[in-house]
Amino acid sequence: MVPLSFADQEFVLTEGRALYWPRENALLVADLHLEKGSFFAGHGQMIPPYDSRETLERVALAIRETGARRVITLGDNFHDSDGSTRLEPHACGMLEALTKAVDWVWITGNHDPDMEARCGGTPVEEIELNGTILRHRAKQGETRPELSGHYHPRLQVKVRQRMIRRPCAVVSANEGADGKPSGRMILPAFGAYTGGMNAADPAILKALQPADRIDAVVPAKGQLARFNLWSKAA
Repeated sequence: MVPLSFADQEFVLTEGRALYWPRENALLVADLHLEKGSFFAGHGQMIPPYDSRETLERVALAIRETGARRVITLGDNFHDSDGSTRLEPHACGMLEALTKAVDWVWITGNHDPDMEARCGGTPVEEIELNGTILRHRAKQGETRPELSGHYHPRLQVKVRQRMIRRPCAVVSANEGADGKPSGRMILPAFGAYTGGMNAADPAILKALQPADRIDAVVPAKGQLARFNLWSKAA
């Protein structure tokens, strides 16, 4: 786990693509896309149906590693709003155990705007904690600190003639309306069957405006590797 300073607060970015907020004792995960496998199977694309189990096992591991007492998801929790109805008993049991063990909040996303918390937890559209907005999709023009998901950012960089692609967080920095350091962060997708978008894609850079700079950050051998994606002209 690697420390990450963001918007004048301290966070921890895990190797497993989760963000831990010590001040809130909260684990944040984005874009679980549970039951994506069963969704595609229902449309004739037969892929292994155990993605929900794998994703929930990874959530459980992140809870144990961080000691979090709260889990807040950042939307697209299920691949569709009916996903919770397709959870097989084992996966549903895993989810029920997790939602009973911690305070679990589901922020809904564009894939699951009408999801039901059939296996526990509380669904909301967005919340604010300590002046930081938690929502599914970054809101262009937002000047308050913000944590979101949606874009599944992935760093693409060439190192020694090899193209490396890794899920990453994308972090912007700017001065807030009160003159204090502010910024916004898009978390990497956490789900087992989630793909990724180039972190430098114009859609991501646009979503995080206004900003002074935008970086991709990724844990690497116990340290935080930072790659500049965009900087405001001097």
